[in-house]
Amino acid sequence: MSGPGVKPSPDRLYGRTKGKKLRPRQEFLLAEFLPRLSWPQIPFGITVREIWLEVGFGGGEHAYALAQANPDIGLIAAEVFETGICSLLSRLAPEDAAVPEVPANLRLFTHDARPLLRGMADASLGKLFLMFPDPWPKARHAKRRFVHPELLAEAARVLKPGGEWRIASDDPTYQAWTDEVLAAQSAFAVTRATIRPQGWPPTRYEAKAILAGRQPVYWSLLKR
Repeated sequence: MSGPGVKPSPDRLYGRTKGKKLRPRQEFLLAEFLPRLSWPQIPFGITVREIWLEVGFGGGEHAYALAQANPDIGLIAAEVFETGICSLLSRLAPEDAAVPEVPANLRLFTHDARPLLRGMADASLGKLFLMFPDPWPKARHAKRRFVHPELLAEAARVLKPGGEWRIASDDPTYQAWTDEVLAAQSAFAVTRATIRPQGWPPTRYEAKAILAGRQPVYWSLLKR
């Protein structure tokens, strides 16, 4: 698939994976609770209607809301940054929970999402989510953006007909890039909005962007 003058993307979508030193509780969650949720080692605890994937779940509030509102789907939430992973684990395992309960329909993938996507079977996903990704604003970083001609073909392959890919960004460079990439493809019917569509859970990054005066853009891509 051709695109706006970029080379094939490497298997790395992210910068650093570690932030500040973790607190003891966070270290406990990573060591003891995360293995009970890790995909693909731990399968879903129910027979799911379909599988959804969120790439880069950040603080986890969006993934958590999706899993809570859709108990019959299986959500794979992918993130590599330890602090973000701990944030979602903390939502799932509050400090007063002696034995944290593993949600039946949510699993975490803590590595690069690109090989995960490539390893999925054709038409195996119902929805794909990319909420406020790292914009990689410099031109030389374009190959590291998830919205990329090469990844667009993979997303089209793994989404079933009628499946949806949701993208949101508040960064003008990423917005322009996304518009350019989407204009050069025919696998998806694209809807673009500047008001968060109904049924899209909010995120902390969206709130920060609006507070700072940045205008988010929301794309809905329906697989043809």
